[in-house]
Amino acid sequence: MKHARAKLGIRETPGAKHTPAIMAWAMNLGSKVLGIAYGADEIPWCGLFVAQVMAEAGFKSPPIAVRAKAWATWGDPAPAVEGAILVFQRPGGGHVGFYAGETKTAFLVLGGNQGDAVTMAYIAKSRCVAIRWPKGYPVIGGTIAVNAAGPLSTNEA
Repeated sequence: MKHARAKLGIRETPGAKHTPAIMAWAMNLGSKVLGIAYGADEIPWCGLFVAQVMAEAGFKSPPIAVRAKAWATWGDPAPAVEGAILVFQRPGGGHVGFYAGETKTAFLVLGGNQGDAVTMAYIAKSRCVAIRWPKGYPVIGGTIAVNAAGPLSTNEA
């Protein structure tokens, strides 16, 4: 989570220019990891964000890591604990980010491309399709109860 938290606030650059940090992640990971030639920060980048964070922590990504739903079969199934990878269904695709807490009905997600930035967002638990943890590593930590929730995110594209 320290690698993910360090990126909080990084935003897409509107228009024809691209955010250097996001483009550096794509260059660092390359098309073999991402599954595509990534050329613009307007391309959905939540999977890119998770792949970069996991690479910094020493873990390999799934094939076509830029696709959020590729993370749904990565690693092992896990409970909702700090740092677990959460995969969500959304209109037109999926979304992926890291567990940072929860209320009764929503997960607090540290993710990329949430409002075109790396942010914390509340996403309905009912949209979660997978919770994953690195294969072969013991699950550490526990759930984090959050007392107050902000508005629910409805589309992370």
